[in-house]
Amino acid sequence: MKLVTYRNPLTMEDRSGILYGDYVVDLNSAYAALLYREGITEGAYRIADGLAPTSTLEVLRGGRRSLAAAREVLDFAAPILSEGRSVEGPRGERASFKVSEVRLRAPLRPGKIVHTAGNFREHAREAQKAGWEFPIPQWISFLKNPDAVIGPGDQVIYPSYTKELDYELEMGIVIGKKCKEVTPEEADECIAGYTVFNDITARDIQRIEMKNGLLNLGKNMDTFAILGPCIALKDEVPDPHKLRMEFRVNGEPRQQSGTWNLSVTVQEIVSRYSVFTLYPGDVISTGTVSGVAAFREDPFKYYLKPGDVIESEIERIGVVRNEVVAGPPGRIKPPVSESK
Repeated sequence: MKLVTYRNPLTMEDRSGILYGDYVVDLNSAYAALLYREGITEGAYRIADGLAPTSTLEVLRGGRRSLAAAREVLDFAAPILSEGRSVEGPRGERASFKVSEVRLRAPLRPGKIVHTAGNFREHAREAQKAGWEFPIPQWISFLKNPDAVIGPGDQVIYPSYTKELDYELEMGIVIGKKCKEVTPEEADECIAGYTVFNDITARDIQRIEMKNGLLNLGKNMDTFAILGPCIALKDEVPDPHKLRMEFRVNGEPRQQSGTWNLSVTVQEIVSRYSVFTLYPGDVISTGTVSGVAAFREDPFKYYLKPGDVIESEIERIGVVRNEVVAGPPGRIKPPVSESK
């Protein structure tokens, strides 16, 4: 099952949904319709609000009961859609749409994004070969700004403060259960599913910050965290270590790899970062695969530019398309200084 956040074209609200083939099913309205069909005519929406909330983040926070309600909705809606009919809520409102009718949004705004690095050793090797002055060992981490999250169709803003806008295709591990200090064996039950993640990076700012032992502005400016197009729950991804990954710029592949190249398992990643409490809706990244612009022979040929259309894709999860656009002229200087 694939959970999405979509913009209802009739009400212009962002709501939780299920992606089923070429359709999006409104989780809340469809669950109310299911209850109504079962004879629960009083309070159907009130019950739906509790078990199948309109926020995808709240669905995750609802745990196994909310995910069970979502599966009931899918079982209810699938035969209706297969017959070419639309799903309707108890009040007659549309509860299903073709994907082409809606705009998919970022699937959630995470409570926190734990960004990791060094787990694809191919990325560390390309950095060393390119003469990158900072080592990339395993288990590097920093917090990524949740306010930087954008989704399918959103614009990546090229800030005036950088001349080296880069990309990093990664997989996001979405937490589905509160956990702390879990073993890798225990970690799997804490994972809800997976999403596509792209860690947009201002390399020149990152380089300056890392001389001072920091990672902040170069990774955390507005629109620097692409998520989407869905949260593919674990039933959609039987083995998260067998997924093809590709990032394209204007149709040209720039990064091509797969999660089979991870040097650690996703369960080990979750276990390691459960040193602090993880909550439903938190996202942990895997780190990027090789092929970033900065480590190529001619980086400036490959850095992102205004007008570029970028596609971040992971097998079984989906593809996220975005356009890079120039930001406004900067009015202040970023608080970044060279080390003495």
